[in-house]
Amino acid sequence: MTDMAVPTSATRIPADLQAKIDDQARQALEQKWVERIWERDTTVWTSDVKVAGLIGNRLGWLDLPAGFDDRIDPLEAFAAEIRDEGFVRAVVAGMGGSSLAPAVLSAAMAPAGPGITVDVLDSTDPDFVRATTAASDPAGTLYVISSKSGTTTEPLAFLAHFWHVEDKIHHDVPEGNAGLHFAAVSDPAPSISHMPHADLFRELFLNPEDIGGRYSALSYVGLVPGSLLGIDLRALMAAARQMADSCTVNTADNPGLNLGVALGTLARQGRDKLTLVIEPRLAALSMWIEQLVAESTGKHGVGIVPVAGEPLGSPAVYSDDRVFVRLSSGTDAAWQADTDSALAALAAAGHPVIDLATTADAPLGAEFFRWEFATAVAGAVLGINPFDEPNVTESKDNTKRVLEQYRHEHKLPAQEPLVTETGLTLTGDAPLRLTGSKDALADELRRHLARVKPRGYFALQAYVAPTPERERALRDIATLLRNRSGRAVTVGFGPRFLHSTGQLHKGGPAIGCFLQLTANHPNDLEIPGWHETFGILIDAQAAGDFMSLESHELPVARVNLGDDPDVGLNELHAAFAAALAQPIDR
Repeated sequence: MTDMAVPTSATRIPADLQAKIDDQARQALEQKWVERIWERDTTVWTSDVKVAGLIGNRLGWLDLPAGFDDRIDPLEAFAAEIRDEGFVRAVVAGMGGSSLAPAVLSAAMAPAGPGITVDVLDSTDPDFVRATTAASDPAGTLYVISSKSGTTTEPLAFLAHFWHVEDKIHHDVPEGNAGLHFAAVSDPAPSISHMPHADLFRELFLNPEDIGGRYSALSYVGLVPGSLLGIDLRALMAAARQMADSCTVNTADNPGLNLGVALGTLARQGRDKLTLVIEPRLAALSMWIEQLVAESTGKHGVGIVPVAGEPLGSPAVYSDDRVFVRLSSGTDAAWQADTDSALAALAAAGHPVIDLATTADAPLGAEFFRWEFATAVAGAVLGINPFDEPNVTESKDNTKRVLEQYRHEHKLPAQEPLVTETGLTLTGDAPLRLTGSKDALADELRRHLARVKPRGYFALQAYVAPTPERERALRDIATLLRNRSGRAVTVGFGPRFLHSTGQLHKGGPAIGCFLQLTANHPNDLEIPGWHETFGILIDAQAAGDFMSLESHELPVARVNLGDDPDVGLNELHAAFAAALAQPIDR
């Protein structure tokens, strides 16, 4: 691998905001934040002894670029063994931090040598589980069950399903062992001990315990799938090491410090909607950054709201709460020219624009570390602990309560519909129900959307199987809503986002306005050995999060898309177009 220049950045930021950033940067340098972070000095983030102890057990990510070198040879040997035994595909079954880094590597990194297909399963929608299972012959498929705690509900459900599939194949085979089709990425005991059948798995990859899930991209979480893909792990880690080295200097040239100070300071000045503009070949990185930033900063009423995958618009469609960050390697001239023009117009209109230059060679290694360090710094600027997720368990606990109710009553909680029209059914939270008028769907949608708070944002939460077509349909609705309201709109597939932006929704600024999208399950799928099906599980997760949002007095409504989510999304787009025929007041 050739030597790489350290990625750089440039900014176009209004003078008053730049002065605030400069003041905060001087403070960070004077107080030696960089040296203290590398020395594991938790007072960068807190003076509370209990919180400091928790932070101290979450800083292992700092060691990963330099500390995993001796694990690359065994990983490459493992991947070669898998290929030699005839495996042609791997499925990484995980959620949040355990699934997003593998998904980014699979989508954005070209193999440097022999590899196999790696897909990610992070949806409990029965159609998606069934499609993932059917995409290859189980006899040639390796299942990587990824869960830091070993107790995460979704990976355990996936394990129960795939174990049943493989067990049926191997049941009548002499010396057959379904476990040879499984590997795990987890923490040492007791975490790995919670995972059924783990003693029969062909390989257990156990991470250091002091690495949080969303800071684990450069650990076994990313490197095991990367080895199976055939990615050049040495180049990936070399780029990460070079970025880590550049983040050790207590100077204004520190790329992680610069980015973190800018994002944290801009958020404190009301520019808290971080709009990611990422080169197409690296576009998948946006969903990883979204989780890292949202879950790390969104708590105690503050936070940064990442907006990923949004097409750039004219200055007229944006409010004054945006900051635009472009990431590019300079290898896509047409995209660069298009975004140059759009960002120049936005900068001229007074929006902060930050340009990040990344390497053309193994850029993900560098960017994983840059954004981890920057997010840690942004947490210090915002005065929060960026390594915990205090509100994530709320929806999990509510889901457990919903499932308990189902086990006793054999039904999920249901609400009286506000309106049913063209196959779509709208329900809402208590304030929406109390003032409900049972008007046309478009009128009820508009009434819900009008509840958005000043400087607020909309969140579309789709509890349906993710497909490229549905992603495009949701983006079209989000763009329409942005253009007609001037508000940021985020899009997430559930239950994935519960392990990502879900923390921000409940713990961050109380300015979100939420619309859940669910569907029926005419072809449900059993979870072997469980009381509930995958359809019941995903519906319970939606219900649990609805309860959590409502308990925080956040406006939330739900649209059931019927038996066919694709048809339902088309109908929903028409309803949004009618609801937004007149712009919503900013």
